Amino acid sequence: MKVGFVSLGCSKNLIDTEIAIGHFKNNNYEIENNPEKAEIIVINTCGFIETAKEEAISTILEMAEYKDKKCQYLIVMGCLVQRYYEELIKCLPEVDLFIKIEEYDKLWQKIEMLIKEGKTEKNATKASKKISEIKALPMPTSKEFYERVITTGENFAYLKIGEGCSNRCTYCAIPYIRGPFVSRKMEDIIEEAKRLSEKGIREIIIIAQDTTKYGVDIYGESKLAELLQKLSEIPEIRWIRFLYSYPEGITDKLIQVVKNNEKICKYFDIPIQHISDKILKKMNRRTNKKHIEQLIDKIRKEIPEATLRTSLIVGFPGEEQEDFDELCEFVEKAKFDKLGAFMYSKEEGTPAERLPNQIHKNTKKSRYNKIMKIQQQISKRNLKEIINKQYEVIVEEITFDGKYLIGRTKQDVPEIDGLVYIKNENKKKLLNKFVKIKVIDVNDYDLIGELIEN
Repeated sequence: MKVGFVSLGCSKNLIDTEIAIGHFKNNNYEIENNPEKAEIIVINTCGFIETAKEEAISTILEMAEYKDKKCQYLIVMGCLVQRYYEELIKCLPEVDLFIKIEEYDKLWQKIEMLIKEGKTEKNATKASKKISEIKALPMPTSKEFYERVITTGENFAYLKIGEGCSNRCTYCAIPYIRGPFVSRKMEDIIEEAKRLSEKGIREIIIIAQDTTKYGVDIYGESKLAELLQKLSEIPEIRWIRFLYSYPEGITDKLIQVVKNNEKICKYFDIPIQHISDKILKKMNRRTNKKHIEQLIDKIRKEIPEATLRTSLIVGFPGEEQEDFDELCEFVEKAKFDKLGAFMYSKEEGTPAERLPNQIHKNTKKSRYNKIMKIQQQISKRNLKEIINKQYEVIVEEITFDGKYLIGRTKQDVPEIDGLVYIKNENKKKLLNKFVKIKVIDVNDYDLIGELIEN
């Protein structure tokens, strides 16, 4: 049978999708990218914030239309299912099987049961709108990680080092969906990275809900710096980057490992969410304005060429105009190289849902637009400063006419950050190659470069 997949949400979710694809492929199913030809469609959902939930439901309904064609089974898995299992069974009879995250260790058995015996879960228990506390989720086995099918192309792959989160930020539903933070054993991570390198992967992107918490639960202390160092010893791996590093977990040791190791991208993804101490406290963040400012200064002092990225939440309950003004002033001063902002989403079951002084959606939208306008100007100024500088770039695409190569520098995370458009006047076939370029122009977020002969 032919199986099609739709993966929604974050890169952590994508790895779960890749493992599911591996299950089907290893059991002799054919992977099909065209939903019109798929006999089984699997959707991995996100349920993190309201817009993600809306996208998931819309996608499920869209894919359900293919059941009038070749699709025989529609399977839905992921965060939305974990969070609203009973409600979904009641409201979406088009779906033949829902798989909660806590059932991933039985994922293939449930799929086999559906396909071979035609059993479904339509007679589920009563609908409940509460988010229930769950225990630590089962980590996929080492074999499942090894057999996952990489969907991100030939050059890079995500490497998940932990599951869940124990930070308990008041706005976040992740601990209720995926449980507390659980680290993978270091030897298993190293082994998977080696296997990825044997497949030709040259860039490893380390992910978890908070990568700085890696190892605390099983080794008694953060082992992210040590893990990065060991991964860099794999000869075939050329670039290593880590994402989602909370500010309170970025230690001097971690900064030094990044500073002194050529393979590790000088890239810090630090989700600070806000800068007002009042709002940070309401968010249950474990840091404050002074520490954040000191950390930024320290990183830039130790690694002047470092790229700093952050994410912010505007319109959190109780965010007064003076709090937002303080955030704007900080963004203008900090001059982050990359910045993403989100409007606060009131999530069912989270402590922030019950906070007074919820902000009107129009105010949230206005504040979001202002922050992004400030950052757009900062990005323009930052990029203009790198004109005439030279960078190593991985080429990942070629325009149809062959006039431009499209790639990324070490300063750019795939599908999140900007691109480099490289003039290809000699029509060289450099796809999936590392090249040297000189920046000759910039726009809001991307670079224009020319090849340097070497």
